[in-house]
Amino acid sequence: MASLEILCPCGKNTLLYRDCCKLIHNNIFKAYTAEDLMRSRYSAFVLCMGDFLLQSHSIQYKDPLSIHNTIHWAKSVAWNRLEIISKSNGLENETFGTVEFKAYFKEKNKLKCIHENSYFIKENLHWVYLNHI
Repeated sequence: MASLEILCPCGKNTLLYRDCCKLIHNNIFKAYTAEDLMRSRYSAFVLCMGDFLLQSHSIQYKDPLSIHNTIHWAKSVAWNRLEIISKSNGLENETFGTVEFKAYFKEKNKLKCIHENSYFIKENLHWVYLNHI
């Protein structure tokens, strides 16, 4: 588990992990917006938190084996940073939203980027990742 004194991997306002994504990792209802959940999922990738990635994924597309394989891969790369490109909807009082992002990482000494527009919905009164569009 990550030290609480590190800067949060999500890069939000240079907050410490304990004051940012850890709050959501401990209680998914603390993700008030789709962007909050997106950032917490990125941090979960960096910190290899498969249980949170599974919990924050829609029941419509939950696949524990896929999450296991993803975490195995996430451990093999060096995460660099998250860049939020745009977002639409996804506010606290809404039920769906999108977040476009770029997640930079090094794999085999080569800088790479995941560029995705993720779709989020509310399930059981909290935000979850549905898929990418």
